[in-house]
Amino acid sequence: MILGPGVFIANSALLGVGLAMDAFSVSLANGLAQPNMRKRKAIAVAFTFAFFQALMPMIGWICVKTVADRFDAVRRLVPWIALGLLLFIGIKMIAEAVKPSEDADLKPALTPRDLLLQGIATSIDALSAGFAISEYGFLRALAAALIIAALTFAICLAGVALGKKAGAGLSGKAGILGGVILIAIGLEIFIKGVLL
Repeated sequence: MILGPGVFIANSALLGVGLAMDAFSVSLANGLAQPNMRKRKAIAVAFTFAFFQALMPMIGWICVKTVADRFDAVRRLVPWIALGLLLFIGIKMIAEAVKPSEDADLKPALTPRDLLLQGIATSIDALSAGFAISEYGFLRALAAALIIAALTFAICLAGVALGKKAGAGLSGKAGILGGVILIAIGLEIFIKGVLL
């Protein structure tokens, strides 16, 4: 079935907003943990999440078009991978907030490695969106992925800004709260993925 442009854009936007919610929560946690985050780093956070939220549905689309039977086996691992990555990052964030190292002022609160892991962990469930866009041809699937990326970018930028405002008022407790949020998101992805 060929969708009209308006319906296609609306469907892609709704899918994008739905997929961006975990990334929004993690962006909020990043802002909480680092209330003095510079604008450039906030843009990097939003871009990373947008990139992975666009990449994963395209990988899912390719899997559906080529090796759908094997993709089902990988899809069962998604909740476990997301849980493991977000637990690791969340526990690390809490540990650093509870007992900051002596060189904490020299080290960035959110390293590129941490951000990469967050991007993968929050977007890995978007592989399943490949099924939602599997009826599209390549160009429509790519357009849907770009709409998802644009919305994710805007939503995550807002998340970082909200987290920074709240984090400034929370002082030293922001890192603990951010870590707890990451762990909760990991558990939520795991429970949804295993029970549904």
